[in-house]
Amino acid sequence: MKENLKIVIVGHIDHGKSTLIGRLFFDTGSLPEEKINEIKQVCDSLGKEMEFAFVMDHLEEEREQGITIDTAQTFFSTEKRNYTIIDAPGHIEFTKNMITGASQAEAAILLIDAEEGVKEQTRRHAYILGLLGLKQVIVAINKMDLVDYSKERFNEIKKEIEEFLEEINIVPSQVIPISAKEGECIVRKSPKIKWYGGINILEALDTFKIKGGAEMQSLRLPVQDIYKIKDKRVVVGRVESGTLEVGNQIVFLPNNFKTTIKSVEVFMNENKNKAVAGESIGLTFNNQLFFDRGQIICIEKAMPKVTKKFKGNLFWMSNTSLKKGEAVKMKCATQESSCIVKEISKRMDSSTLQVVETNADELKNREVGEVVFESDKELVLDDFNKVPALGRFVIEKNLDTAGGGIIVNLDDDAFGGSGAV
Repeated sequence: MKENLKIVIVGHIDHGKSTLIGRLFFDTGSLPEEKINEIKQVCDSLGKEMEFAFVMDHLEEEREQGITIDTAQTFFSTEKRNYTIIDAPGHIEFTKNMITGASQAEAAILLIDAEEGVKEQTRRHAYILGLLGLKQVIVAINKMDLVDYSKERFNEIKKEIEEFLEEINIVPSQVIPISAKEGECIVRKSPKIKWYGGINILEALDTFKIKGGAEMQSLRLPVQDIYKIKDKRVVVGRVESGTLEVGNQIVFLPNNFKTTIKSVEVFMNENKNKAVAGESIGLTFNNQLFFDRGQIICIEKAMPKVTKKFKGNLFWMSNTSLKKGEAVKMKCATQESSCIVKEISKRMDSSTLQVVETNADELKNREVGEVVFESDKELVLDDFNKVPALGRFVIEKNLDTAGGGIIVNLDDDAFGGSGAV
């Protein structure tokens, strides 16, 4: 069975994401004939030539407006592996969707229009890739046909974007000149770009590595729910990292309950006795325990932090500013808690990375901040760089998703005192 890699394509609106995706599907033979015919019919009805962007535009509204509104997922294959490709909207108002898409990916293509160059939204999306820990990145400079495949223009954009990416600790594996519309440098070398001696998009994708899996990390299973099935209490959830099997001694945090796994429950599989990262399962235990959604199952030798305080890099997405001292709702895996904004130590422009203010009183829309939160109850958290599953969080304000970020510091000394209870 082929391995599968999830990638996201990001960039400014109209820089050609949907066209690139459509071209990848078409040139790898991943489109069924009926889909090709459907695209041709739509394009004919609109008086257009074959338009690969329509592969991703499933809704009539999207076709009429000419933008891809929702994050969509679909698939194509190479000889090496299968790909799940996530199309993240580029329009400034769809940043939330872009974060949702990028958070599911293991690698990214950052797309730039050769004619328009690096835009504010290009830099903002690049920053979000770094914020979410995505280090495997290809930069594709698209629409080279509009600049007569100019080597000088390519090098100019390449220099600008590499300098910005260096500031956020991203080193692109490749910077590739392409024309998605004309199919240049997508799945084969381009005779129109002879000055470019590097590999094409497909070859570059195949150089990416699937993360040494989440199963190699410490066990983290956030409890989603507890079901009563006949005489059994079954704890259900998704194994976010690590592995578990019948007979393992585990710990429930933050309550610190210890028990042993009696059975692994999966529908239509009575012989299941082991589970790995990515699987949604049920568990029963050798002794009856009573607890609620939000507990975290782990093993004693590799425990996450139990704390009420944490520092995170937060990308703010609400038109209403985040104020120092206000209460918001924080979600991490299945945990939910009311948190107070104790400190905004830095406020940064997400497109330039310039520090706008230190020790700020508020964080404005589309700004990034280093923020210290204090929860009203104990939370089970990890540093994002160690175990991403419990290192990524969302902030809600007025019942709406208002921000997302990663946990960068759980050190008690960073908050002027103990954060654990």
